[in-house]
Amino acid sequence: MRCLITGGRGFVGRAQTSGALAQGHDVRLTLRRLQRADETVGAETVTVVEPSVDTDWTGALRNVEVVVHLAARVHIMKDNSSDPMAEFRRANVDMTSALARQAAALGVRRFVFMSSVKVNGEFTQAGRPFTADDTPSPEDPYAVSKHEAEQALHQIAADTGMEVVIIRAPLVYGPGVKANFASMMRWLARGIPLPLAAVTDNRRSLLALGNLVELILICLSHPAAANQTFLASDAEDLSTADLLTRMGDALGHPARLFHMPPALLKIAAKVVNKPGIYQRLCGSLQLDISKTRQLLGWSPSVSVNEGLRLAAQGFR
Repeated sequence: MRCLITGGRGFVGRAQTSGALAQGHDVRLTLRRLQRADETVGAETVTVVEPSVDTDWTGALRNVEVVVHLAARVHIMKDNSSDPMAEFRRANVDMTSALARQAAALGVRRFVFMSSVKVNGEFTQAGRPFTADDTPSPEDPYAVSKHEAEQALHQIAADTGMEVVIIRAPLVYGPGVKANFASMMRWLARGIPLPLAAVTDNRRSLLALGNLVELILICLSHPAAANQTFLASDAEDLSTADLLTRMGDALGHPARLFHMPPALLKIAAKVVNKPGIYQRLCGSLQLDISKTRQLLGWSPSVSVNEGLRLAAQGFR
């Protein structure tokens, strides 16, 4: 089928394009700037200078059967915008809605939307992972905007009959990963001692890039995916200490972890006025993917160890 992928230059977009082309799909990418020919072999490209609610997507959507909407204003640790909520709504809600309504008007059959598990919430209690049908509890502007985009898409589906598929993902890692995951790899590669050996009781779900690509490809056409929300993960949840140990092994730089009680880590985070760091390192965030498995027959094919190996290979 012919599919339009937005955000084709992004971390997920590049891999998704390669995966779709490998399956024989006709791929059209929307780009914000011209891309070198060797980066888009086999894919048609349409340049959109600055996407907005007023963008005319007709040329990009012509004869397209499925849209995979990956482009977004992503979570920003240090947001310097004077009104972050307005910026997130503009990029993630208003633009998504405009694209989806034009897609429906032009006969697009299905709209696959990349969302975030942050729509469910920021952390989970022990033994109580998030499920796809939990009541959403977004907290920060990014998560709120993703939730509002989901609601807008459901309304468009009801109004037009275009099918909508929503995928909520945790941290996605793989070759080319950036942000916090890349920072952890740099710490380990430099042999920096980390006070996290005692963080063994938390559990966090991750998602290898290859697993996400496979799931999106299934969602392009699977009948049971229509108008559903899915959670995705590698199906193996790790403590922070275990993740760092495995990551160090993948990098060939064994993790240098030493013990500091989590209670002291929490105090230290408060002292430097960064309580969120403690939650991300010591808290739990688990996803129950049983609905995804049952409805789609999907299981992650890339193990955590293989995903870390590929990420380390890309890092090197």
